[in-house]
Amino acid sequence: MTAQISDSLEKNEELLKGIFSSCYDIVFRRIHGQMNILLVYLDGLADAKPLDDLLVRTFVPAHEAGEQCDKGYMLEQQLASIAKTTTAQKMDDIVSGVLSAQVVVLADGLNHAVIADLKGFEQRAIEEPSNEVTIRGPREGFTESINVNTSMVRRKIQSSKLKMESMTVGSLSKTTVVIAYLEGIVKESVVEEVRKRVSQIQIDTVLGGNFIEEFIEDHPFTLFPQVQNTERPDIVASYLAERKVAVFVDGSPFALIVPCTLWSAFQSADDYYERFIYATLIRWLRMILIVGSLFLPSIYVAITTFHPQLLPANFLLSITSAREGVPFPAVIEAFLMEFLFEGLREAGIRMPRPTGSAISIVGALVIGQAAVEAGIVSAPMVIVVSITGIASLITPRYSMGIAFRMLRFPMLLFSGMFGLYGITMATLFLQIHLTNLESFGVPYLSPISPMSKSELKDVLIRAPRWSMHTLPLSGSKRHQLRIPRGQKPGDQGDET
Repeated sequence: MTAQISDSLEKNEELLKGIFSSCYDIVFRRIHGQMNILLVYLDGLADAKPLDDLLVRTFVPAHEAGEQCDKGYMLEQQLASIAKTTTAQKMDDIVSGVLSAQVVVLADGLNHAVIADLKGFEQRAIEEPSNEVTIRGPREGFTESINVNTSMVRRKIQSSKLKMESMTVGSLSKTTVVIAYLEGIVKESVVEEVRKRVSQIQIDTVLGGNFIEEFIEDHPFTLFPQVQNTERPDIVASYLAERKVAVFVDGSPFALIVPCTLWSAFQSADDYYERFIYATLIRWLRMILIVGSLFLPSIYVAITTFHPQLLPANFLLSITSAREGVPFPAVIEAFLMEFLFEGLREAGIRMPRPTGSAISIVGALVIGQAAVEAGIVSAPMVIVVSITGIASLITPRYSMGIAFRMLRFPMLLFSGMFGLYGITMATLFLQIHLTNLESFGVPYLSPISPMSKSELKDVLIRAPRWSMHTLPLSGSKRHQLRIPRGQKPGDQGDET
């Protein structure tokens, strides 16, 4: 049974010291006067300066001056001037308040406690995200503080339609999770599904967004992510306006976005800060390189191994002479080089930033050149793998880029066994798999499969903003209008 707070300060202090006996950073401070006050908080997580200024220097003299009023009321009013306060009558509420970096104030003669929100721990300043750099967009990114992150989104969307629901996940960590959406714009079925999946999570600790992501995704064994993550508040705001739901996790600088489709892999923040003509051309380039990074090594292996007649004679002679003396088949060459390149890439990521990029680039050049001179691999294979590696780096979404990188290996296996027929079979299997995927009830290939003509203006191309009249993910005609028609430059007509 939950213990109640006593009106004896000594009993409350003794009980709390028994509960927090092994916590070296618990602070018990007594303030003596006509009203004895006990402060309980975690050292380093609560801001002690407002406590000193208000409770020690201001509150006690005011009470000793002879003001006669209710002790509990006076205590709450005094604390309300510097912090958001709540009252608690159970020890469990006090323990939860202390562990969540709040200050618990107990007074002699009161059978309840006042919990003041005076969190004062150090946190990282707002900086530009290093993984989502933009040329013309805002230079701000999320931090590890969930209050800072939600406030940054509220500055972008100053509307009462923006709703944020808070939940607590983790039996030990007690991590705050916030679900954000635009009421009246988002599909209620998606919000209800997100709320249901998050509330059903039973876990001891939540240390980041991936702890939540793995519990709420639809297909856990696919390579393709069904939950998008971002560090940019402007991206979150734009997706909320596109009828999606954001999930914030306290302690993580990444926000989760659902539903997620395949085409988010080809979309970058700069697509919406540059003119639509530039953005469309860059998006085409991005698509060609991403798809090319998946198929280029496999096509090279298939043609050189099974279909050399598809190459011009001079080109075939050049490749044959370069491969002369190489002891491995083309598919083994490709596997060796791909493993080497991926290993160098991971080494560059894990190394300190000043030396990581240099090690990965120099390592690739030196090892590739040495392998060619030693006759282990051929020069054309080094060129193909290098082009593939560079093309794979253009993916704006890191998690989606990993999926394409991992798919290169089974694609190589199929091409090494069956040639171009194997690539065709693997592509067919991949298309079937993508067609069967869903993210919170939304098909993974939408709006292309199933086809929605009104939503194609921001998939393969980036149409002018004044022409994108309807919202995506529109299951009905209601709330579909986004931008009124007739705003094309030159269509307004001259005033007479």
